[in-house]
Amino acid sequence: MLSHVNPDNNWTQCLCVAPTYELALQIGQVIEQMGKFCPNVKLAYAIRGSRMERGVKLQEQIVIGTPGTVLDWCTKYKLIDPKKITMFVLDEADVMIAMQGHRDQSIRIHRLLNNSCQMLLFSATFEDSVMKFAERVISEPNIIRLKREEETLDTIKQFYVLCREKEDKFTALCNLYGCLTIAQAMIFCHTRKMAGWLAASLIKEGHQVALLSGEMTVEQRANVIERFRNGNEKVLVTTNVSSRGIDVEQVSLVVNFDLPVDMEGNADNETYLHRIGRTGRFGRRGFAVNMVDSKRSMDIITQIEMHFNRKITKLDTSNLEEMEKMTI
Repeated sequence: MLSHVNPDNNWTQCLCVAPTYELALQIGQVIEQMGKFCPNVKLAYAIRGSRMERGVKLQEQIVIGTPGTVLDWCTKYKLIDPKKITMFVLDEADVMIAMQGHRDQSIRIHRLLNNSCQMLLFSATFEDSVMKFAERVISEPNIIRLKREEETLDTIKQFYVLCREKEDKFTALCNLYGCLTIAQAMIFCHTRKMAGWLAASLIKEGHQVALLSGEMTVEQRANVIERFRNGNEKVLVTTNVSSRGIDVEQVSLVVNFDLPVDMEGNADNETYLHRIGRTGRFGRRGFAVNMVDSKRSMDIITQIEMHFNRKITKLDTSNLEEMEKMTI
């Protein structure tokens, strides 16, 4: 986007849309960092809470935001002239396309643009249905793909731990924590209720814990992520809201307290990849530990192994010696 815009033109030329407020903010921060070398290129955030004067055209060349607000800025508030947009970027395109609300808004934005506008779709995962849709939106696309086995980074060691119920999982987690030298950890739960219980239990054990879930306000969520990024809290307990795109360099452990499953109860391989991809960033070594509490969840581990063609090793968290050997 930075190399694409013409800084002499004081109108919006690049639109970038992301599924969450946090991700839009993070992309914007990277643009601001790199944009130091392009002093005449300006950036605006089309996110909930940004107050703009109706009908006054923006002068910022790049606008990044969430789909609903971006659409409002193009249509209701007339802040952006969509016919002047020359590059349209969808980040986490699979989510944008798979979620009904995001998809409808993204299509409506796309329809406002000129045919000559360049479209860029980015995601770590593209299911076939998403790919078909993308090819409908973009005629004659250039497709750059990674091989599936390259996706699960070789820097991440994957394990599973057999448990009976949530208290068992909690004990295993504490044992794990005692053994590994962990900079920071992210722990994923299936529901807000489970995430709340786990965060409270960890705090009782004396850990510095932050909790992130979908019902928080935008400001609360941004504040939690900022504190975690700055190292104020060492553990982030979350639902799927932060399985995507959040880069915290120091994360060396990801725990699936609950395994990711789709609506049918099968392994959600895409979410698994996004979750464990929070560690092993920037070529560093990372650990991913999966809590298995039933035959069903063992089946899910098998499905994940088959999908990525990778072995997930059993770990006995009550055997300190074995753990130290495995995780070296």
